Amino acid sequence: MPGNIQTEDLANRLHSAAIHLLRLVRVHDAATGIAPARLSALSVIVFGGPLSLRELARAEQVRPPTMSRIVDALESAGLARRTVDPADARAVKIQATQKGIAVLKKGRARRVKFLASYLSRLSVSERASIHRALLAIQKALRPK
Repeated sequence: MPGNIQTEDLANRLHSAAIHLLRLVRVHDAATGIAPARLSALSVIVFGGPLSLRELARAEQVRPPTMSRIVDALESAGLARRTVDPADARAVKIQATQKGIAVLKKGRARRVKFLASYLSRLSVSERASIHRALLAIQKALRPK
């Protein structure tokens, strides 16, 4: 890779690769039997901890009424539940159930295993390069 690569060109190529990568692994999400919007919301509450409906809607970039319907479906499936916020008895938090956590972890493991099968085709030095690139991407994404 040339040393004078433009930052915007690099961002464009990274964006494209990220989208292709997500499309590649997202195919395996169908095995969960959960609609993509519900699975995404479940992921946010599993990895982000209990959130209010408004916080969850903001994280998923949808309106609260839309998120309310998603949470209703997650509750009906036994994947999430609404609980009273211990810090404010008037507020409600959405949290994943043990079943929700297990479903999400199994799905993530399926995605990771699939992705690992692609990475295993690369040489040790190529995988090391990806590792270094990931460290740099994580550094770039840290809040200022």
